[in-house]
Amino acid sequence: MATTPDPQATLQNLIGAARKAGADAADGLFVQSLSASVSWRLGKLEEVERAESWDCGLRVFLGNRIAFVSSTDLSARALAELPERAVAMAKLAPKDKYACLAPHEWLAREFPALDTEDPREPSAEVLTERAKSIEGAAMSVAGISNSEGGGASFSRSSIALATSEGFFGHYAATSHSIGVAVLAGEGTGMERDYDSATARHADDLESPDTVGRRAGERTVARLNSRTAKSQAVPVIYDPRVASGLVGHFAGAISGASIARGVSFLKDRLQTAVFGPSISIVDDPHRRRGLRSKPFDGEGVRNRRMMLIENGLLKTWLLDCASGKQLGLASTGHAARGTGGPPSPSSTNLYMEPGTLSPDELIADIAEGFYVTELMGMGVNGVTGDYSRGAAGFWIEKGKRAWPVSGVTIAGNLKDMFLRITPANDLEFRYGTNAPTLRVEGMTVAGS
Repeated sequence: MATTPDPQATLQNLIGAARKAGADAADGLFVQSLSASVSWRLGKLEEVERAESWDCGLRVFLGNRIAFVSSTDLSARALAELPERAVAMAKLAPKDKYACLAPHEWLAREFPALDTEDPREPSAEVLTERAKSIEGAAMSVAGISNSEGGGASFSRSSIALATSEGFFGHYAATSHSIGVAVLAGEGTGMERDYDSATARHADDLESPDTVGRRAGERTVARLNSRTAKSQAVPVIYDPRVASGLVGHFAGAISGASIARGVSFLKDRLQTAVFGPSISIVDDPHRRRGLRSKPFDGEGVRNRRMMLIENGLLKTWLLDCASGKQLGLASTGHAARGTGGPPSPSSTNLYMEPGTLSPDELIADIAEGFYVTELMGMGVNGVTGDYSRGAAGFWIEKGKRAWPVSGVTIAGNLKDMFLRITPANDLEFRYGTNAPTLRVEGMTVAGS
């Protein structure tokens, strides 16, 4: 494979050439990626894949006009064509009065050590053993009848960013992942469930045997499920689905949505959005975090931020353009690819834990619903209306009693946020995390 060009020299040459071609300002992004994966099903190796790729993107500014070009061909000839092509495109682009490059005073000058890169790439044999082990553990659970397969993967990404304001920064991140999905029962009584784990470093990756057995046990526990009677009850969100509520909140405070006036939280800054015991944090500098990065997608310095503090909404998530539209500075939340504009996005987002254990959170519920899986995308970001297909377990007298499927849970996120109580079992398993959550007074629509 051809030698990879030096990212810093490549980006600086592109930006310099763009300025010579008439651009007022420019920035560039250089991404190098590697991925490897193995799938294993019913005791046999199914697939082994490995891929490497490079991508280079250039954004140019010509007054209030912008253009983007990118290339996966990193030959000198291909790269030399990008600046003039980008400037020519910018001359034809419509004006965008909010287009902006991050000013020098906003740029990151210090890059914290986040330990996001594992220097050891696992061999195909190691990935195969992980995939084999996770499926084997799931299939060993009594009652499991079939498998959709176990998988193991590894990826590494190296990101470099340069701007005509003099910024250059780069970082690398790795990811080790395992997962399995299995089935139990037969015919129309068949049930399916899954489990997975991801970590930046192999040393932090949960055991395939543990994850696989948990997937099998979850699947068997769903056998003989039935629907529930339609009623309003407390709903408990298992941590693997509770993170979705925090994700809906992050979408509602995205600067792009706020600037367009299409968020149900658009007028709620510095007001109580959650109950007084709730705090939500976004931390791009979490060590080995799955979304950690030392600067944002525009080179702006980022930091740990309280988005919700004691129930109060403290800030929007802003990149440069949405901040300019709202008359505010970027909060360092820009995310981007090589072929389009940045947009605001959270990093390591989580709701802080409460004081009650999950069992204590459920103990006083005479009847309720414990949700372990959600289906569909019935969430209206403008009104906050929420309706999702769900499966899990019915709660009776403070205990999980029998499996439930074929129901819908509904409410409005504005009301749901105010009625959330978190348990004390927060774990950092995903990019967005939450403990077990209790939401009062939701509608369960079943039989």
